[in-house]
Formats: sequence, structure tokens, C-alpha cells
Amino acid sequence: MSGTRIRTLLVDDDPAVLRLHSAYLRDVEGFDLVAAVRTGTEGARLAADTSIDLVLLDMNLPDFSGIEVLHRLRLVREWGVDVMVISSARDGFTVRQALAAHVVGYLVKPFTKEAFVARLTEYRDERGARPAETPIGLAQGEIDRLVEPRTATAAPPTPAALPKGLADSTLQTILAALHPTTPATVQAIAEASGASRATVRRYLGYLADTGQAAVSHRFGARGRPEVLYRRVA
Repeated sequence: MSGTRIRTLLVDDDPAVLRLHSAYLRDVEGFDLVAAVRTGTEGARLAADTSIDLVLLDMNLPDFSGIEVLHRLRLVREWGVDVMVISSARDGFTVRQALAAHVVGYLVKPFTKEAFVARLTEYRDERGARPAETPIGLAQGEIDRLVEPRTATAAPPTPAALPKGLADSTLQTILAALHPTTPATVQAIAEASGASRATVRRYLGYLADTGQAAVSHRFGARGRPEVLYRRVA
């Protein structure tokens, strides 16, 4: 990572938001704004440059999602660039995918200038205390505030509580195909359960949203990163 100042890239599809956050960033000591772009394509291209230290990334982009930007960055730079999500998206699946890519923060829109400055200042202070290119994650308290609250002792969803189009028998089959410690791909889970990949993806999305499955990614291989799932005990 470069120097003592933090070279920052803003990625958001809304030009008004880019102007506002650019102004906010100017008031935080230690940050230099390198560029502000409105598409995932431009964001991924610019953030692949090793001169970028931090990306402030929206999840809802016009060409592809912020999650896809994260995937591409981890492939080309692994942990050489930090990403802080700044987005209105807070559904469980999106949040967990971002967490699996080790984002350094997740600010939910709308927020005040004070909240923005406080989070960037905290990041700046923490950044100097950790080894370069080290993957980090959010604190559990911040994760709990992002994801829809659940009680630790809540009973598993009953068939009546399942979303329309999901069957309890199929749900239990998919759950049985998940391992608690060894994550697996959609293809492997489909083969183990006998269900189609489309069906498996639909049920895995529900299991991830309800905290019954954990999502991670396999980075470093050639081509698109693989999404992996395991059962939460």
C-alpha cells in the first residue's frame, strides 16, 4: 500500500452522491481522492491499479453489482486493496457476500457526514496498525447491526414460515447436503442432493439469508471466483 496518505476511489452510480461523498472525503485528514466513477467496469479497472489503497464501493451499479467488483479485485490484487461498502443494500445475502470478501466497513445509506467522517477516521487509524495486504473482517457487533436481527435460541423455520415456492422437504434435503465445516460449490450440493443447480441456488439464498448457511469464496484460481456454502451448526 502506498505512502502515508490513503489514495481513495469512489464508485457509485449516482452523480449527486459522488459529489457529496467527494466533499465529505476532503474533510477527512489523510485521504486523497484519486477518482470518482459511476460503473462497476470503471471501478474494477481503476481499483486494479496498485496505486489505489481504498475503494468506497456502492453495491447497486448499472452494469454489474458491487459484489462482482469485489470478486474481480480479490482476483487481481487479493488483499492489496481495501474496500469499504457504502450502499443502501443491507439484505442478508449481499451483506454476507461482502463480508466473505473481507470488506473493512459497511456504511448503510443514508448516513450523516459525521458518521462518514467517524468511520473513515477509524479506518485510517486502524490501517496503520496492521500488516500490509492482510485480510481483515468487520467486528461481530458491526455485522450484527447490518444483518436482520435474529435470536440465538429461535426455532428453525417451520414449513408455514417458508417463502412461497419453497418446500420444507426440499429445504431439508439441501440442508442435509451441506457440511458444517467443509464448504461446497452449488454444483457439488446439487449432485449430493439430486436437485437442479437453479433449485439449489434458490434454497441456498434462503438459507444464507436466515443464517442457516455461511457463504465464502475461493479466490486465486483462474476465471470467476467460486461461491462456497456450508451449514451453520
